[in-house]
Amino acid sequence: MRRHPSFCLIFLFSCFLPPALAMRLVVQRVKRASVTVDSSLVSSINNGVVALVGIHEDDTDEDLAYCARKLAACKLWANKDGKPWKHSVQAMNYDILCVSQFTLYGTVDNKKHSPDYKKSMKSAEAVVAYEKFKSLVAEIYDETKIQDGVFGAMMDVELVNDGPVTLIIDSPQKEAPLPPPLDDGEVEEFEA
Repeated sequence: MRRHPSFCLIFLFSCFLPPALAMRLVVQRVKRASVTVDSSLVSSINNGVVALVGIHEDDTDEDLAYCARKLAACKLWANKDGKPWKHSVQAMNYDILCVSQFTLYGTVDNKKHSPDYKKSMKSAEAVVAYEKFKSLVAEIYDETKIQDGVFGAMMDVELVNDGPVTLIIDSPQKEAPLPPPLDDGEVEEFEA
């Protein structure tokens, strides 16, 4: 079988590429939390969760739905007998405060130590995905229990962490996309 030499290199390198990242939530169980923008209170909750929402450039509707289900269903509270990790925010009828946060995909891999956010979804697409995510959470739970900050704004987020309990929810990782296929032009044969 004839293979183009660059095909073999691409295949070998693709075996060692890390998987693409997924949607990310940082979830904190709180006694109270609020978001302020320009010294004005935008939203606040009492008992519930704060979800910092990071949307990756490759996220799909499936990622949004997965994270919405996990956020509403993750069991962070004890039951009436005191057994921990038995009740979700939904079961407790508590609030959710969503805060968009593209910096969850920031890296400082460069020599200047400057943050790089290129793995975050671009703003125009991200606002649509974020709004869709909030709608999915509201469909699963109760839209009157969902609060949020202001997408793209510089926000002051204050909270009293209960526990503290903080966890990360990532949607299932997808494989890194392969490079585009080679054209069907002439191909040199390998010689063994």
